Amino acid sequence: MKKKFLYILFLLIVQNCFSQGALSWQGYFSYNIIKDISVSSTAIIAASENALFSKNLTSNVLKTTTTIDGLSGQTISSIHYSEALKKTIIGYENGLIIVVNEKDGSMLKVVDIINKQLPSNLKKINHFMEHNGLIYVSCDFGIVQFNLATSKFRDTYFIGDAGAEISVKQTTFFNGFIYAATSDGIRRADNNNPNLVDYKQWTVVNSGDWSSIETLDAELIAINTGGYIHRYNSTSFIGFLQLPQSATDMRAINHQLFVTTPASIYVYTNQMVLNRQILNTQVLDASLNFSCTTAIDDFIYIGTRENGLFSSSLSVSTVFENKTPDGPSKNNIFSIYAASNQTWAVYGDYDLFYNPYSLDSYGISKYSSSGWLNIPYASVLNAQSITRIIVNPKNTNEVFASSFFSGLLKIENDIPTVLYNEKNSGLESLTAGGPTYIDIRINETAFDQTGNLWVTNSRIKNGLKVLKTNGQWQSYSMTSILMTAEDVSYADIVVDKNNIKWIATNRDGVVGFNETTNTFKKMTAGNDVGNLPVADVRALAIDTKNQLWIGTTKGLRILTNVGSFQSENQLKANPIIIMEDNLAQELLYEQFITSIAVDGANNKWIGTVDSGVFMVSPNGQETKYHFTINNSPLPANTINDIKINDTTGEVFIATNKGMISFKGVATEAADNLNNVYVYPNPVRPSYTGTIKVAGLIDKANVKITDVEGNLVYEAISEGGTIEWDTTAFGRYKVASGVYMIFISSKDGAETKVKKVMIVR
Repeated sequence: MKKKFLYILFLLIVQNCFSQGALSWQGYFSYNIIKDISVSSTAIIAASENALFSKNLTSNVLKTTTTIDGLSGQTISSIHYSEALKKTIIGYENGLIIVVNEKDGSMLKVVDIINKQLPSNLKKINHFMEHNGLIYVSCDFGIVQFNLATSKFRDTYFIGDAGAEISVKQTTFFNGFIYAATSDGIRRADNNNPNLVDYKQWTVVNSGDWSSIETLDAELIAINTGGYIHRYNSTSFIGFLQLPQSATDMRAINHQLFVTTPASIYVYTNQMVLNRQILNTQVLDASLNFSCTTAIDDFIYIGTRENGLFSSSLSVSTVFENKTPDGPSKNNIFSIYAASNQTWAVYGDYDLFYNPYSLDSYGISKYSSSGWLNIPYASVLNAQSITRIIVNPKNTNEVFASSFFSGLLKIENDIPTVLYNEKNSGLESLTAGGPTYIDIRINETAFDQTGNLWVTNSRIKNGLKVLKTNGQWQSYSMTSILMTAEDVSYADIVVDKNNIKWIATNRDGVVGFNETTNTFKKMTAGNDVGNLPVADVRALAIDTKNQLWIGTTKGLRILTNVGSFQSENQLKANPIIIMEDNLAQELLYEQFITSIAVDGANNKWIGTVDSGVFMVSPNGQETKYHFTINNSPLPANTINDIKINDTTGEVFIATNKGMISFKGVATEAADNLNNVYVYPNPVRPSYTGTIKVAGLIDKANVKITDVEGNLVYEAISEGGTIEWDTTAFGRYKVASGVYMIFISSKDGAETKVKKVMIVR
């Protein structure tokens, strides 16, 4: 019970830290898909998939707001800024509303629509319209009044036939009536009618399926889903202009009407005379798709579906500038790789059954101290469905990206140079599509200690390949260990300290391979053949104790000593049994595990398909953290990949809705004490965090004393970094002064002395 209480207490602490900014977290979101834009008197505000960014028009300061700040990771569908109340209201596809107060940055999550007893697919928020202090929220079930000042809902209008739910796309007020563009006609009601909750008070003006309606001074304009623009003539809407495409957005601003289609933007006067047309080829190229448009003074702002936000002068045809914050190309990052000074991301994927179709045509992203570098698909030599990426540890300017269709892409100094395929390497195409069809499925790769690159080539007989340091390829047949190698797909591959290669398969569990003796062994499902819960293995990791951690679609297993490959004929993995409420349970029982990473302190970070991230102690007996969307800035509970920067201890977590990182201190242990450093130093009065002593060897003894020799802190390092909270063993904050840090190895053979100054 005590353990359970402490865990609940931890979650409360995490939630409290999360609400206050979560200083241990960092967001790496894409802002390229613009869902909606709004304006204040001083700024443009844009909503991407699940984040906001704003540009102050006076100071040009660009600000981003993400799940790190308290937003939901769900998909945004609409936003509106209230100039009167200085608040931004954000609507989501699942019905969630978040109100952001500009004055203090506070956020209020409003879940009333989510909690309505309605089908979940009818709760999408389509539009906000502010009128007389109220927000009229257009939803897929009807209209809801929301008082932005009190953050309380008022009436709900179900205006479909016989009071049924009906999808309302947009509302507007015109001559004392409220008009609604819906999926089943334009409907209106007298705004002074006190009984608008009665569907009978709403009349159908025009039938049909309508996408938008807007008041333009003395005009009332509506567009149907076919892209036909209509004007209201006091009794009905009369069509007068057919757009070449359906409209994605319509809004009236400063006596002008802005109509957005995927390929064009039309700017009309209040007499509905076309004043300007902007083509996507004028902004970028024909592949660009517009999503929405607004304007401030003489500047037009255009949201796109794939390239962020553009702006230009409205009155003069000038060059369009991209105003989007840096970030990865997409939020749905499939796989990542974290090196000491760079993090790479790829977006190609396959489904749960390793099917890459329909093929993805995405590029590759790299994050470094210089910011984000996005290599477009046009530059990756036609490599499709890129699923993995790895940096050569002996040459960090050399990177290899795996395509689950096209082969292996080599990148040198950030430039793709070679695509290895069936023509120029030992890689092979599967033969199921016939002798002329090329489909080369390369997934996880791994470097061994000598710099050779080991490659998994799925659905062929010779499924294990190696690209040697001399540029030569060698293949190894898997038919001796796999019954039907042509049907097997591979996930992870790792190389242990004995140079044994461990390979995760979807049908045969884990395969181990000794290159020296050309010996294969495997563990699969069943007590006598490996003791895995199922044969479908998705994740592998070797920890600092030479244990192999195995993540399957039905739980976790451990091979307690990889050295048993040499001595045991049949390898056997074991579950981790923990005590919970005095009952023995299997750690992560039945969980679909997608990724396992080991930090510098030998903790395991375990990603799951729908339960977030677990961080467990070195032996798995203690769950130190369990991060989900409810207690952390995780944008989703679907974890695609986890990688750790061993130098900094930063844990990168890629989800299907964005990537974030947890800034831990469990760095990889150094080989000696030559590069020990302390940060921050000096510690200034405004600093509220901990002091880190980094560059340590494993099991180093660290003692901190004041200048008189009084001991105030002592620790044994696990990995390369320890933290000190600047207290005397947790009792009180130490005073200003210089503190000595004495470091020694476990056997006392190495020592180092450092100093840190604290200023209160």
